[in-house]
Amino acid sequence: MSLPDLTNYLIFARVVAAGSISAGARELGMPKSTVSRRLTELEEEQGIRLVHRSTRGLKLTDVGQAFLIHCEALVSAAEAAQQVTQRVRETPRGTVHVASPYALSQSLLTELLPPFMHDYPEVNIELTVTNRPVNLIDEGIDIALRVRSSIDDSSLIARPLADSPLTIYAAPSLLQQRGVPKHPLDLMDMPQLSLHYTSGRYAYQLTADDGERLTVSFTPRLITDDMIVLREAAMQGLGLVALPNYLCAEALQTGQLQRVLPHWHLPVGIMHLVYPHRRGLLPAVRVLIDYLVAHVPEVSQRSLVLE
Repeated sequence: MSLPDLTNYLIFARVVAAGSISAGARELGMPKSTVSRRLTELEEEQGIRLVHRSTRGLKLTDVGQAFLIHCEALVSAAEAAQQVTQRVRETPRGTVHVASPYALSQSLLTELLPPFMHDYPEVNIELTVTNRPVNLIDEGIDIALRVRSSIDDSSLIARPLADSPLTIYAAPSLLQQRGVPKHPLDLMDMPQLSLHYTSGRYAYQLTADDGERLTVSFTPRLITDDMIVLREAAMQGLGLVALPNYLCAEALQTGQLQRVLPHWHLPVGIMHLVYPHRRGLLPAVRVLIDYLVAHVPEVSQRSLVLE
Protein backbone atom coordinates (compact mmCIF):
# COMPACT_ATOMS: atom_id res chain seq x y z
CA MET A 1 0.00 0.00 0.00
CA SER A 2 1.50 3.32 -1.10
CA LEU A 3 1.63 6.22 1.30
CA PRO A 4 -0.92 9.01 0.63
CA ASP A 5 0.19 12.50 -0.33
CA LEU A 6 -0.40 14.31 2.95
CA THR A 7 -0.08 17.68 1.23
CA ASN A 8 -3.49 17.14 -0.32
CA TYR A 9 -4.94 16.43 3.12
CA LEU A 10 -3.53 19.73 4.42
CA ILE A 11 -4.84 21.62 1.38
CA PHE A 12 -8.28 20.09 1.89
CA ALA A 13 -8.38 21.17 5.56
CA ARG A 14 -7.17 24.70 4.82
CA VAL A 15 -9.58 25.23 1.93
CA VAL A 16 -12.55 24.06 3.98
CA ALA A 17 -11.51 26.37 6.85
CA ALA A 18 -11.18 29.29 4.41
CA GLY A 19 -14.64 28.63 2.95
CA SER A 20 -13.70 28.62 -0.74
CA ILE A 21 -10.99 27.48 -3.12
CA SER A 22 -10.04 31.10 -3.88
CA ALA A 23 -9.69 32.03 -0.22
CA GLY A 24 -7.81 28.82 0.52
CA ALA A 25 -5.43 29.41 -2.36
CA ARG A 26 -4.67 32.92 -1.10
CA GLU A 27 -4.01 31.61 2.42
CA LEU A 28 -1.76 28.84 1.11
CA GLY A 29 0.02 31.09 -1.37
CA MET A 30 -0.79 28.72 -4.24
CA PRO A 31 -2.49 29.23 -7.63
CA LYS A 32 -6.23 28.60 -7.52
CA SER A 33 -5.90 26.11 -10.39
CA THR A 34 -3.33 24.08 -8.43
CA VAL A 35 -5.53 23.95 -5.34
CA SER A 36 -8.56 22.89 -7.39
CA ARG A 37 -6.53 20.16 -9.11
CA ARG A 38 -5.20 18.90 -5.77
CA LEU A 39 -8.72 18.60 -4.37
CA THR A 40 -9.80 16.67 -7.44
CA GLU A 41 -6.82 14.34 -7.04
CA LEU A 42 -7.73 13.78 -3.39
CA GLU A 43 -11.32 12.86 -4.27
CA GLU A 44 -10.14 10.52 -7.04
CA GLU A 45 -7.68 8.93 -4.65
CA GLN A 46 -10.43 8.35 -2.07
CA GLY A 47 -12.95 7.29 -4.69
CA ILE A 48 -15.73 9.46 -3.27
CA ARG A 49 -16.89 13.07 -3.38
CA LEU A 50 -15.83 15.10 -0.35
CA VAL A 51 -17.20 18.55 -1.21
CA HIS A 52 -19.90 20.08 -3.37
CA ARG A 53 -18.57 23.13 -5.20
CA SER A 54 -20.75 26.08 -6.22
CA THR A 55 -20.46 29.80 -6.84
CA ARG A 56 -21.45 30.32 -3.20
CA GLY A 57 -18.51 28.30 -1.88
CA LEU A 58 -17.99 24.76 -0.66
CA LYS A 59 -20.32 22.40 1.16
CA LEU A 60 -18.98 19.24 2.73
CA THR A 61 -20.62 15.92 2.04
CA ASP A 62 -21.32 13.69 5.02
CA VAL A 63 -18.21 11.68 4.22
CA GLY A 64 -16.25 14.91 3.71
CA GLN A 65 -17.27 16.09 7.17
CA ALA A 66 -15.94 12.93 8.78
CA PHE A 67 -12.82 12.98 6.57
CA LEU A 68 -12.12 16.61 7.60
CA ILE A 69 -11.78 15.68 11.28
CA HIS A 70 -8.84 13.39 10.51
CA CYS A 71 -7.26 15.89 8.12
CA GLU A 72 -7.37 18.56 10.83
CA ALA A 73 -5.73 16.12 13.24
CA LEU A 74 -2.91 15.56 10.73
CA VAL A 75 -2.43 19.30 10.32
CA SER A 76 -2.33 19.77 14.09
CA ALA A 77 0.21 16.98 14.50
CA ALA A 78 2.44 18.44 11.77
CA GLU A 79 2.31 21.92 13.30
CA ALA A 80 3.06 20.52 16.76
CA ALA A 81 6.08 18.66 15.42
CA GLN A 82 7.32 21.82 13.74
CA GLN A 83 6.89 23.83 16.95
CA VAL A 84 9.22 21.44 18.81
CA THR A 85 12.16 22.52 16.66
CA GLN A 86 11.03 26.15 16.47
CA ARG A 87 10.98 26.49 20.26
CA VAL A 88 14.59 25.31 20.42
CA ARG A 89 15.97 27.56 17.72
CA GLU A 90 13.82 30.68 18.05
CA THR A 91 14.68 33.48 20.44
CA PRO A 92 11.55 34.90 22.09
CA ARG A 93 10.94 38.33 20.60
CA GLY A 94 8.11 40.63 19.67
CA THR A 95 5.13 42.09 21.53
CA VAL A 96 2.91 40.14 23.93
CA HIS A 97 -0.52 41.65 24.63
CA VAL A 98 -1.56 41.08 28.24
CA ALA A 99 -4.80 42.00 30.05
CA SER A 100 -5.13 42.16 33.81
CA PRO A 101 -7.50 43.57 36.45
CA TYR A 102 -6.25 46.63 38.31
CA ALA A 103 -5.63 44.79 41.55
CA LEU A 104 -3.47 42.08 40.01
CA SER A 105 -1.60 44.58 37.87
CA GLN A 106 -0.80 46.83 40.81
CA SER A 107 0.27 43.99 43.09
CA LEU A 108 1.54 40.82 41.42
CA LEU A 109 2.55 42.18 38.00
CA THR A 110 4.51 45.10 39.40
CA GLU A 111 6.78 42.50 40.98
CA LEU A 112 6.82 39.96 38.15
CA LEU A 113 6.99 41.84 34.84
CA PRO A 114 10.23 43.85 35.36
CA PRO A 115 12.46 40.79 36.04
CA PHE A 116 10.82 38.93 33.14
CA MET A 117 11.63 41.79 30.78
CA HIS A 118 15.22 41.86 32.04
CA ASP A 119 15.51 38.15 31.26
CA TYR A 120 13.96 38.52 27.78
CA PRO A 121 15.18 41.87 26.40
CA GLU A 122 13.68 41.26 22.95
CA VAL A 123 10.16 40.76 24.30
CA ASN A 124 7.89 43.79 24.61
CA ILE A 125 4.79 43.85 26.83
CA GLU A 126 1.61 45.78 26.03
CA LEU A 127 -0.43 45.63 29.23
CA THR A 128 -4.12 46.50 29.21
CA VAL A 129 -5.36 47.15 32.73
CA THR A 130 -9.12 46.87 33.04
CA ASN A 131 -11.69 45.25 35.29
CA ARG A 132 -14.12 44.59 32.46
CA PRO A 133 -14.14 41.12 30.88
CA VAL A 134 -12.04 41.33 27.71
CA ASN A 135 -12.68 39.22 24.62
CA LEU A 136 -9.20 37.84 24.02
CA ILE A 137 -9.76 36.84 20.40
CA ASP A 138 -11.65 39.95 19.25
CA GLU A 139 -9.30 42.33 21.06
CA GLY A 140 -6.05 40.61 20.12
CA ILE A 141 -5.06 39.71 23.70
CA ASP A 142 -2.48 36.92 24.03
CA ILE A 143 -2.73 36.35 27.80
CA ALA A 144 -5.19 37.49 30.47
CA LEU A 145 -5.31 37.12 34.23
CA ARG A 146 -8.73 36.51 35.76
CA VAL A 147 -10.06 35.63 39.19
CA ARG A 148 -13.04 33.30 38.84
CA SER A 149 -14.26 30.14 40.49
CA SER A 150 -14.07 28.57 37.01
CA ILE A 151 -13.57 29.55 33.36
CA ASP A 152 -16.30 28.12 31.14
CA ASP A 153 -15.29 29.61 27.75
CA SER A 154 -14.37 26.63 25.56
CA SER A 155 -12.38 28.87 23.19
CA LEU A 156 -9.86 29.57 25.96
CA ILE A 157 -7.26 27.54 27.78
CA ALA A 158 -7.49 28.33 31.51
CA ARG A 159 -4.66 27.40 33.86
CA PRO A 160 -5.34 27.79 37.61
CA LEU A 161 -2.48 29.60 39.31
CA ALA A 162 -3.46 30.11 42.92
CA ASP A 163 -6.38 30.44 45.28
CA SER A 164 -7.51 34.02 45.88
CA PRO A 165 -9.31 34.08 49.24
CA LEU A 166 -11.33 37.13 50.30
CA THR A 167 -11.52 38.57 53.79
CA ILE A 168 -13.60 41.38 55.30
CA TYR A 169 -11.34 44.21 56.43
CA ALA A 170 -11.80 47.43 58.38
CA ALA A 171 -9.62 50.21 59.74
CA PRO A 172 -8.92 50.09 63.50
CA SER A 173 -10.37 53.60 63.79
CA LEU A 174 -13.73 52.45 62.40
CA LEU A 175 -13.85 49.46 64.73
CA GLN A 176 -13.06 51.66 67.71
CA GLN A 177 -15.85 54.01 66.70
CA ARG A 178 -18.52 51.47 65.73
CA GLY A 179 -17.47 48.41 67.69
CA VAL A 180 -15.95 45.11 66.58
CA PRO A 181 -18.53 42.80 64.92
CA LYS A 182 -18.93 39.56 66.86
CA HIS A 183 -21.50 37.97 64.52
CA PRO A 184 -22.30 38.42 60.80
CA LEU A 185 -25.59 40.15 61.68
CA ASP A 186 -23.52 42.90 63.34
CA LEU A 187 -22.32 43.85 59.86
CA MET A 188 -25.74 45.29 59.07
CA ASP A 189 -25.03 48.21 61.42
CA MET A 190 -21.68 49.04 59.75
CA PRO A 191 -20.93 51.16 56.66
CA GLN A 192 -19.88 49.06 53.66
CA LEU A 193 -17.70 49.47 50.58
CA SER A 194 -17.98 47.15 47.59
CA LEU A 195 -17.00 46.22 44.10
CA HIS A 196 -19.68 46.81 41.49
CA TYR A 197 -22.05 43.90 40.89
CA THR A 198 -24.24 44.02 37.77
CA SER A 199 -27.04 42.22 39.61
CA GLY A 200 -27.36 45.18 41.98
CA ARG A 201 -27.60 42.78 44.92
CA TYR A 202 -24.89 43.25 47.52
CA ALA A 203 -24.34 40.62 50.20
CA TYR A 204 -21.71 38.69 52.12
CA GLN A 205 -22.03 34.92 51.70
CA LEU A 206 -20.33 33.63 54.83
CA THR A 207 -19.42 30.16 56.09
CA ALA A 208 -18.31 29.64 59.69
CA ASP A 209 -15.52 27.35 60.83
CA ASP A 210 -18.18 24.90 62.01
CA GLY A 211 -19.94 24.92 58.61
CA GLU A 212 -22.82 27.28 59.43
CA ARG A 213 -23.78 29.45 56.46
CA LEU A 214 -25.29 32.91 56.48
CA THR A 215 -25.98 35.61 53.89
CA VAL A 216 -25.94 39.25 55.02
CA SER A 217 -27.27 41.86 52.58
CA PHE A 218 -26.07 45.46 52.67
CA THR A 219 -26.18 48.76 50.79
CA PRO A 220 -22.65 50.05 50.00
CA ARG A 221 -21.84 53.71 50.48
CA LEU A 222 -19.02 53.39 47.92
CA ILE A 223 -19.17 51.19 44.82
CA THR A 224 -16.27 50.97 42.35
CA ASP A 225 -14.46 48.49 40.12
CA ASP A 226 -11.09 49.71 41.46
CA MET A 227 -9.94 47.54 44.38
CA ILE A 228 -7.13 49.94 45.20
CA VAL A 229 -9.66 52.73 45.79
CA LEU A 230 -11.68 50.39 48.01
CA ARG A 231 -8.61 49.44 50.03
CA GLU A 232 -7.57 53.06 50.53
CA ALA A 233 -11.12 54.06 51.50
CA ALA A 234 -11.26 51.22 54.03
CA MET A 235 -7.90 52.31 55.47
CA GLN A 236 -9.39 55.78 55.96
CA GLY A 237 -12.21 54.28 58.03
CA LEU A 238 -15.00 54.83 55.51
CA GLY A 239 -16.38 51.31 55.79
CA LEU A 240 -15.87 47.56 55.80
CA VAL A 241 -14.76 45.91 52.58
CA ALA A 242 -14.22 42.39 51.25
CA LEU A 243 -10.95 42.23 49.33
CA PRO A 244 -8.41 39.60 48.24
CA ASN A 245 -5.87 38.85 50.95
CA TYR A 246 -2.90 39.45 48.64
CA LEU A 247 -4.06 43.05 48.20
CA CYS A 248 -4.30 43.78 51.92
CA ALA A 249 -1.35 41.83 53.32
CA GLU A 250 0.88 44.87 53.79
CA ALA A 251 -1.88 47.02 55.30
CA LEU A 252 -2.68 44.18 57.69
CA GLN A 253 0.94 43.85 58.77
CA THR A 254 1.31 47.59 59.34
CA GLY A 255 -1.92 47.77 61.35
CA GLN A 256 -3.78 49.97 58.86
CA LEU A 257 -6.42 47.26 58.42
CA GLN A 258 -7.78 44.49 60.62
CA ARG A 259 -9.58 41.29 59.76
CA VAL A 260 -13.27 41.26 60.63
CA LEU A 261 -15.05 38.04 61.68
CA PRO A 262 -11.92 35.87 61.23
CA HIS A 263 -13.91 32.69 61.95
CA TRP A 264 -16.30 33.32 59.08
CA HIS A 265 -15.14 32.89 55.49
CA LEU A 266 -16.15 34.24 52.10
CA PRO A 267 -16.11 32.12 48.90
CA VAL A 268 -12.61 31.56 47.55
CA GLY A 269 -11.86 32.72 44.03
CA ILE A 270 -9.21 31.13 41.82
CA MET A 271 -6.62 33.13 39.93
CA HIS A 272 -6.46 31.87 36.33
CA LEU A 273 -4.13 32.48 33.44
CA VAL A 274 -6.15 32.30 30.21
CA TYR A 275 -5.15 32.40 26.57
CA PRO A 276 -6.81 31.53 23.24
CA HIS A 277 -6.97 27.89 22.22
CA ARG A 278 -4.31 28.13 19.50
CA ARG A 279 -2.13 25.32 18.23
CA GLY A 280 0.90 27.54 17.70
CA LEU A 281 1.87 30.05 20.36
CA LEU A 282 4.64 32.51 19.54
CA PRO A 283 7.81 31.86 21.58
CA ALA A 284 7.43 35.21 23.37
CA VAL A 285 3.90 34.29 24.46
CA ARG A 286 4.96 30.81 25.51
CA VAL A 287 7.84 31.98 27.71
CA LEU A 288 5.64 34.56 29.45
CA ILE A 289 2.99 31.91 30.11
CA ASP A 290 5.62 29.57 31.56
CA TYR A 291 7.10 32.39 33.65
CA LEU A 292 3.75 33.41 35.15
CA VAL A 293 2.77 29.80 35.84
CA ALA A 294 6.07 29.31 37.68
CA HIS A 295 6.11 32.55 39.70
CA VAL A 296 2.54 33.77 40.35
CA PRO A 297 1.76 31.02 42.91
CA GLU A 298 4.96 31.82 44.82
CA VAL A 299 4.37 35.58 44.90
CA SER A 300 0.67 35.28 45.75
CA GLN A 301 1.37 32.74 48.51
CA ARG A 302 3.96 35.06 50.02
CA SER A 303 1.29 37.75 50.19
CA LEU A 304 -1.09 35.40 51.96
CA VAL A 305 1.09 34.99 55.06
CA LEU A 306 -1.17 37.05 57.25
CA GLU A 307 -0.53 35.74 60.72
